[in-house]
Amino acid sequence: MSLLLQPVRYLARALTEECSSRQLALGFAMGLVIGLVPKGTLTAVALMTILCASRVNLAAGMLSAFLFSWIAVLTDPLTHFLGWSLLRAESLTPLWTSLYDVPLVPWTAFNNTVVLGSLVLGLVLLYPAYRLSEPLFARYTPLVQAKLSKLKVAQLLLGAEWAGRFGRA
Repeated sequence: MSLLLQPVRYLARALTEECSSRQLALGFAMGLVIGLVPKGTLTAVALMTILCASRVNLAAGMLSAFLFSWIAVLTDPLTHFLGWSLLRAESLTPLWTSLYDVPLVPWTAFNNTVVLGSLVLGLVLLYPAYRLSEPLFARYTPLVQAKLSKLKVAQLLLGAEWAGRFGRA
């Protein structure tokens, strides 16, 4: 039975560890950037590596990336226009040429208008997403943790040590 519950325990711990409001908000904001960028490029792999290597809430980042991957489809016309404008800017032509000559950079697909535009849009939205979500996480995380600690399922999955940490202070 424990073999079957182990993956669920890992997921539950991912939702509860690294769970200060700042770590949750930063995970959410980083997930936004990852979700907006088209997958299958070195850019997406690099962003995912940064998320996994950072001390942020991985569950918040992954759920945010999943959510914004669906929303990214709606932003494609905007990101295409933004990327096209950046790639066609005469003043940036030497930059794009020199970047394309660097060995791994072509695999980032920065010369794709949607990839470049979505990366720029995601980076522009990174700080506002962090600043707007941090107070929400600060307010609602303790309430959710208190409710979770009372559930028998949470006590079973996470163990009595976790439930005791958040249950009665």
